[in-house]
Amino acid sequence: MSPVRLLLKNKDFVSFVLLRLFLTLGIQMQMSVISLQIYYEYTKEEVMLGLIGLAEAVPFILVSFYSGYLSDKLNRKLIIFSGNVTLLITALFLVFYTEKHFLFFTHKPMWVLYLIVVLFGINRAFMAAAMQPFLTEILPRELYTYSSSLNSGAWHLGAILGPVLAGLIYSSATNGALWSYVVVGCLYLTSIICLMMIKHKGNTHHAALIKENIFESIKEGVVFVKNSKILFSAITLDLFAVLFGGVSAIIPAFTDKILHLGPEYYGLLRTSPAIGALIMSLILTFYLPVKHAGKVLLYSVALFGLFTILFGISRNYWLAFWMLFWTGVFDSVSVVIRHSILQLYTPDHLRGRVTAINGIFIGSSNEIGAFESGLAASLMGLTASIVFGGTMTIVMVYLIYRFNPQLAKLDLSKL
Repeated sequence: MSPVRLLLKNKDFVSFVLLRLFLTLGIQMQMSVISLQIYYEYTKEEVMLGLIGLAEAVPFILVSFYSGYLSDKLNRKLIIFSGNVTLLITALFLVFYTEKHFLFFTHKPMWVLYLIVVLFGINRAFMAAAMQPFLTEILPRELYTYSSSLNSGAWHLGAILGPVLAGLIYSSATNGALWSYVVVGCLYLTSIICLMMIKHKGNTHHAALIKENIFESIKEGVVFVKNSKILFSAITLDLFAVLFGGVSAIIPAFTDKILHLGPEYYGLLRTSPAIGALIMSLILTFYLPVKHAGKVLLYSVALFGLFTILFGISRNYWLAFWMLFWTGVFDSVSVVIRHSILQLYTPDHLRGRVTAINGIFIGSSNEIGAFESGLAASLMGLTASIVFGGTMTIVMVYLIYRFNPQLAKLDLSKL
């Protein structure tokens, strides 16, 4: 039986993929509406959009090492459940906050939205450290690589639909932000139901392998990543690609100031990378470049940088859409290969800590990259900042190849 059929026959895995889909859909909607509110209702400054990323990244980084330690120490399913409930509470809070009259606020201050983003960053650190390790608990090792494509596909489908729904509801409904948050709350509730459908109760036997105190335990994870040159190179490559090449945070400003279009056009443009990524994820499910994984990884990140540059110089909506589409295609390839490396190289008792370190490199780089994009756009202008970011991505591919030429020879079939 083919690996894909084996995965689809695994009811726990199917429930996990649905959990990932509804969770991502809710998160993407929530963050998109917050971005739209801050840009259109409070300020039209790019740097304020960038600060959303910073407000999420700083708390995420501060608690990630501890969250990784807890993921290796506690029941990972319980951690995911607690994170889901926390997200549901934030969505309900935003529903009441967006109402015309909220508590003692006569004017709803913008800092409340940033505070929600901070809380989201803390919560995401714990959920991110538990999600991928929990997936490996419900699957046999020989299916790890193939599961990456379907898991990534679920994430990208949520990333496609989330901003589109957010943009449509926000721009078309009366008090669109409120109704968007109502939908977000329903999505979080659905994701909790999907988690409860997973029969696997979550392992705790890996906790017995952790003999050190928390600081020594965290150090063990850091040393492991540092000494694994292939893993370290792959994580670093994605870090700089997202840090310099990510442009999602400034798409509201690009839509408004470069394309001269309204917020209803934001959603589709924001999701175009995810559309490309989803299509490529489905292709990779059947045609995964296992044998030449390292070489494909390097070329994919370089092409991601190239199409970022082409997006930056676009002046037509559909041209910009397709350039972002191709960034998503090549980003998907690098994500699937990196996740495969992460799963195959990491022993089970270290998965939480290594996943947390990966999250600091990759997860936080999305948000720090958002701040970098907003700041660079305010200093250099939108077009120049995007072209600069794409160029730096290509330069980093070359430097990492020079640092570790063995990455180009990586063959996942030997792992």
